[in-house]
Amino acid sequence: MENKHSDIKIDYSKIKVFEDYNAEKPTFPLVLSIPHSGTYFPPEFVQQTTCNVETMRHNEDLLVDELLQKAVDFGIPSIKMLVSRVFVDMNRDRLELDPTMFYNYPKEQDVMFDKHCRVGLGVVHRINYLRQPLYKGLLDYDEVQLRLKKVYDVYHNRLQKIIAKCVKKFGFCLVLDCHSMPSKICSIIDDRSGIDICLGNLFSQSCPPEMSDFFAGQFWSKNYNVEFNCPYSGAFITFNYCQPKQKIYTLQLEINRALYADEEKLMKNADFATVADDVGSAVISLAQSLVR
Repeated sequence: MENKHSDIKIDYSKIKVFEDYNAEKPTFPLVLSIPHSGTYFPPEFVQQTTCNVETMRHNEDLLVDELLQKAVDFGIPSIKMLVSRVFVDMNRDRLELDPTMFYNYPKEQDVMFDKHCRVGLGVVHRINYLRQPLYKGLLDYDEVQLRLKKVYDVYHNRLQKIIAKCVKKFGFCLVLDCHSMPSKICSIIDDRSGIDICLGNLFSQSCPPEMSDFFAGQFWSKNYNVEFNCPYSGAFITFNYCQPKQKIYTLQLEINRALYADEEKLMKNADFATVADDVGSAVISLAQSLVR
């Protein structure tokens, strides 16, 4: 890979970055962000990767958008990323780029070479879920900057506008950043029965405790094993959109994939409808609690 360049030319006019719902006239001060469930892979990108689309899909938050459909149908403002997180990851900082991925990385460029980059999962992924190199060659830094402008910035600009509408109408907003987590991680951390739901609130810093406690209670009442900040306390969206002085709060939701899907086959399991109903009901109850 070191001696080969992977020059990707994307036709961004053919890409729909996101879909949003109930956003223009919000009826609840709750915004659902669904950044990792996108399943669109630009064909020009796929041609320069080392694996097939099915393999790359294992990096996504499987079916989380469908788990939340009941809440969306209820009228809760939401935004869903349509492009795969392997192409651009919305839940990373714009600077989380691994310099070793590029043949022309600017020496003077600032970089946030943190743990996500080191394991290959920065704002542009370097590896697939099997920890194999994702690209056939080194990338063009300028192409990735265009990728960020045409996809990453588009999603975040829209999310910011939706939040602003909620704050203007209600005086505050809670952003629920919605994800799924591999069952293997949950079982390793909790060897009793595994973690079903993880709520990341930056160790009680991202939202008032009554919000996160109420939400956890909705799952506890249906016998889900809920943990706070384990295995995830919150990533880029939870941290960077949290602005308590402006009455903008955040909470990260992680759902154990084994509850509702066959992780290897990327398919719903027999319990999908039940879990989707429980998740949707919990989110709706949270939204209603914010306007009482």
